[in-house]
Amino acid sequence: MQKINKKFEYKGFKSFYGVIKVNKLKVGIIGAGRGGSALLETLIQMDNIKIEGIADINSSAPGIEMAKNEGIKCFKTAQELLTSCTLDVVFEVTGNRNFVKDLRRKLPDETVLVEAPAVNIMLSIIRDRKELLEIKEIKEQLSIILNTAQEGIQMVDKNGIIKYVNQGYTRITGIPASKRIGTNVFEVSPDGALVEVLRTGKPCIGKRNKAVGSNAEVISNASPIIINGEMTGAVVVFQDITEVLRLSEELRRSTSVIDGLKDEIMKLNDSPGKFDEIICESSKMKKIINLARKASREDSTILITGESGTGKEIFANAIHAESPRSGKPFIKVNCAAIPENLLESELFGYEPGAFTGASKLKLGKFELANGGTIFLDEIGDMSPILQAKLLRVIQEREIERIGGTRPIKIDVRIISATNRDLLELISSGAFREDLYFRLNVININIPPLRERREDIPALTKVYIDYFNRKLHKNIKGVTKKAEYMLLSYDWPGNVRELMNILERTILMSQGEWITDDLLRPYFDQIKIKVNSRDAILPLEEMEKDLIRRALKEYGTSVEGKRKAAKALKISLATLYNKIKKYGIQA
Repeated sequence: MQKINKKFEYKGFKSFYGVIKVNKLKVGIIGAGRGGSALLETLIQMDNIKIEGIADINSSAPGIEMAKNEGIKCFKTAQELLTSCTLDVVFEVTGNRNFVKDLRRKLPDETVLVEAPAVNIMLSIIRDRKELLEIKEIKEQLSIILNTAQEGIQMVDKNGIIKYVNQGYTRITGIPASKRIGTNVFEVSPDGALVEVLRTGKPCIGKRNKAVGSNAEVISNASPIIINGEMTGAVVVFQDITEVLRLSEELRRSTSVIDGLKDEIMKLNDSPGKFDEIICESSKMKKIINLARKASREDSTILITGESGTGKEIFANAIHAESPRSGKPFIKVNCAAIPENLLESELFGYEPGAFTGASKLKLGKFELANGGTIFLDEIGDMSPILQAKLLRVIQEREIERIGGTRPIKIDVRIISATNRDLLELISSGAFREDLYFRLNVININIPPLRERREDIPALTKVYIDYFNRKLHKNIKGVTKKAEYMLLSYDWPGNVRELMNILERTILMSQGEWITDDLLRPYFDQIKIKVNSRDAILPLEEMEKDLIRRALKEYGTSVEGKRKAAKALKISLATLYNKIKKYGIQA
């Protein structure tokens, strides 16, 4: 082979001796100590180099062991290596100058000798090259990681010059890297976490502010970059919390709704009964129950009328229980029991902050009854203002909370009840006629107990069984005289009064039967009150007593009240006002 200026290369490495283009560069190594083994380890990885052999007088040198494992020929002397192999390059790594002089004389002209100093330089270059490649790979991996992060990242030097921003930064702020890098953070974001770190030299954790150039709310964590004990810059990682804040507000509202629901659920009554559970022996009541059962299958509004204590709420329960809405809520509201200034918020609810003390959202009874039934008891006591709002609910099928700004659609069946004469209230201007006709699509009038006396024995038996369990008694029933007493009484308080008398009597009873002697004190007390004409009483007490006597005489039906008013020589409207004033059960 003609001797020319050669050069061999591998991944950018070039020898100091020239260039040669070959498929495989044949190489020999003289010296298998630390330097030789390091060179061997490096050359093994090069695809365009073939290591023909390695020589060392020490057969246990590390390079010899490595060569044997790789299947490379091993020699005792350099002469054996040169004689046995045709080589393009010989690497001498012994560092023995005398040996090198002798070796030069023995090398063929076409073989290039690379001495130990050059080998060391070459290995150093290769190591540096390898480290640079590894650093480059790490940098690329780090760049991918940083740009994949959803958080924004920004780095500055100690003077505040921005050196790096990731893609998350651009996504959050809308500012491209080209317009940010090179600017000074003291100018573009003087109130940010990075400036605080550069000024104090301490980490800044959890700083909340708006990202410069956008409306995004962010929370930042920044730390100084310390190298060799000196701060060379700072880095900040910040997260867009705009969506978090929105979700937090949504969660707050949802929590408020849940709290409102919890408050209302605690107030819900037990599941309503059905018509089969209503105690009934009289033909009059059976007809009323049949009418109510038919009405339950429809979705029209129902007005239940009747004296106090006749069981209007029981009928409302049964109508809902046997209606297509039975699986939905059944919400009860006593319009007379709730103060007028609170009834509106009970019915329609309110928004947080609607008035002093309204700290959380409250769902009204109509919203809670959505899909089901709402029972408005004592509807005749509702104020004209609320009557107008109720009429709108019926017409528009929507409500509006106090403090609210938008109507809320609802699907609710309305059942109302009253013991008052709504027609009389209409004539006196106390009740809206248009609301009356909206409520009274179907009317169910429950007769008083005195008009269905045949129901008294059956009701008595049921209540005795009930109070036996409740009061741990063993009452078997009532005697004939006691039953006659119960059947003879007019029951102005109706079924509720019967239940109260039986509870009191069973509680006081010491035997197994309710006798006339046990009942007489109660009825005598009533008789004494009625017949106390000669007692000196305040005028209001006398007026109250006269009204009670008149109602007992003529009854508490609408017709009975008309007769009572005529007997007392007052108008029917005045009678109603007096009944309400004195709290008379009618």
